[in-house]
Amino acid sequence: MAYQRIRQPKLSDVIEKELESLILEGTLSPGQKLPPERELAVKFDVSRPSIREAIQRLEAKKLLYRRQGGGTFVSDRLWQSFSEPLIELLADHPESQFDLLESRHALEGISAHYAALRGTEEDFQRIRSCHDEIQRLQQKGDLEAEARAVMQYLVAVTEAAHNVVLLHIVRSLAPLLEQNVLQNFELLYRRKDVVEKVSTHRAGIVEAIVSGEPEKARQASHAHLAYIEETLLDLRREESRRERSLRRIQQRKDELE
Repeated sequence: MAYQRIRQPKLSDVIEKELESLILEGTLSPGQKLPPERELAVKFDVSRPSIREAIQRLEAKKLLYRRQGGGTFVSDRLWQSFSEPLIELLADHPESQFDLLESRHALEGISAHYAALRGTEEDFQRIRSCHDEIQRLQQKGDLEAEARAVMQYLVAVTEAAHNVVLLHIVRSLAPLLEQNVLQNFELLYRRKDVVEKVSTHRAGIVEAIVSGEPEKARQASHAHLAYIEETLLDLRREESRRERSLRRIQQRKDELE
């Protein structure tokens, strides 16, 4: 019987795969600076040439890049799939915003479900911190900052779901999602009671996630987005009626002149 020789993998190959896994799972995030080679060599208990070789291959794959004299970073374009012109195009068409809200039902519902199912205490702490930041910014009335905080919260929930494909999708959509949240706020903030209701809904989602109740978290997410969708439709109808009324008033003025 012929036995095949088992080939030991090169250390640089093992390091390359490990760094790839850290990038894929989000432990190393876009734009994050890697520790110096000497620190990585200590962490992996290998020589610096092995670290250097692994990094060079990841650079060739465009997963990492170097800044002259500034170190090595995870590519900050890793998750960018939507161009600025496309984001602006979608932002200028109100109907596309409702399409995005419908898509959010699927993404955020399943993220909340798996976050409650798989999240660690560290994940839950980050979600709570993001939620606290949203509440703090609500008091300031800075809609753009609040929209960014909501996006950070959504990423935190998705990271807690521990599904790398889902995380990639949400990060790729991040500019579009943040723009959607901001545009929604610009309408929702016309009604104080609505803002309070949205805040209460989000708190309910967080509570269900950190309490480890997957189905409750999913349902709370759907109810939250359904309420936003219904309220936005109502506000847009109000706006349309007001515009029609103003046009009629202007027409009567023109007739009298």
